[in-house]
Amino acid sequence: MDSRFDRVFFLVLDSVGIGAMPDAAEFGDVGSHTLGHIADAVGGLKVPNLAAMGLGNISAIKGVAPQESTTAAYGKSLELAKGKDTTTGHWEMAGIRVNKPFPTYHDGFPQNFMDRFVKEAKVPGYLGNIPASGTEIIQQLGDEHVKTGKPIVYTSADSVFQIACHEETFGLDRLYKISEVARKLCDELGVARVIARPFNGKSGAYKRTTNRKDFSVALPEETMMDRLQRMPGLETVSIGKVASIYSERGFSKKVKAGDNRAIFSAFLDEAKRPFRGLAFANLVDFDMLYGHRRDSAGYARELEWLDAELPKFLSHLGPRDLLLMTADHGNDPSFHGSDHTREYVPVIAWSRATAEKGGRDLGVLQTFADLGETVLDALGCPEHQNIGRSFLSRISR
Repeated sequence: MDSRFDRVFFLVLDSVGIGAMPDAAEFGDVGSHTLGHIADAVGGLKVPNLAAMGLGNISAIKGVAPQESTTAAYGKSLELAKGKDTTTGHWEMAGIRVNKPFPTYHDGFPQNFMDRFVKEAKVPGYLGNIPASGTEIIQQLGDEHVKTGKPIVYTSADSVFQIACHEETFGLDRLYKISEVARKLCDELGVARVIARPFNGKSGAYKRTTNRKDFSVALPEETMMDRLQRMPGLETVSIGKVASIYSERGFSKKVKAGDNRAIFSAFLDEAKRPFRGLAFANLVDFDMLYGHRRDSAGYARELEWLDAELPKFLSHLGPRDLLLMTADHGNDPSFHGSDHTREYVPVIAWSRATAEKGGRDLGVLQTFADLGETVLDALGCPEHQNIGRSFLSRISR
């Protein structure tokens, strides 16, 4: 089978949801709308390039007018899995349906589990073991951590075991090693991710660094990347944290990048070089710096920054290149707490053909896996995922 495209650029805007899903009541998220409420909070978003692509055609967003003719195909997607977290969303995109939600520990991890962690990680104890904001807990417990050498452990509404340690006093390599110990223990519980959260600085001014590292639970089946890797001459490129979500599997090239600026710069570098295959990136700061911190103004500024960067990126795409943009869940800054929100995610598909002829309304996709199946279709892969339907034929007018 001849491929329709030579390169697919897959960009996940972490947590950029576009309205509550029909089952949002099960998650306490009725009325959530990440993009809509951010736009309302700042008096309207200024994202002319995303508007031209059709973002305002998907849902009513203040400042983002719907277009009669769009430069991209546009729509939104439901999530099959009963979750609203990074792992569940990304796995479904790549063809894995999570049938049973990953366990969460809103009251902290069991004492016998923590005792085993202390013993097997060979640490003098631990601090925390509570649900917390990562930026806040390092200010609260950072001094005691530096003094005692006890790692700070915390969780959230997601299925995560997070470990924060000072890069200089505790050591980055040591943090990674105890995170590997935690990963083995968390496998017994089925916890989705162990996250090493290094920080630096002094009392009252601790700051997380970009050396975060995720340790994901093992994949239960193959992904779209595994299938692409069996195709001669195709590359699969991970940028930022993407490879860690898939247990470091399925990628021929892994580019380390910590924040949105570095991640998008690396994404742009891939667009500038000739290759065949997939480049897959996740812009983490929307979720980490703005969604969880309930910072609507900061979130809006970051969306406007991305919008301004898009023309430069698109200028490097040729007639056999496809850009897919989506999100993995919502994180509405107007909602209580600091949890993700159960929302539809936007789907935007841009190519030279859509830019010249206009894109179609894709409507409501029934699963995130439609994105992965479209990637396989676009690159001419003869294999298919167990779930998902390609919308490639529906992209252009």
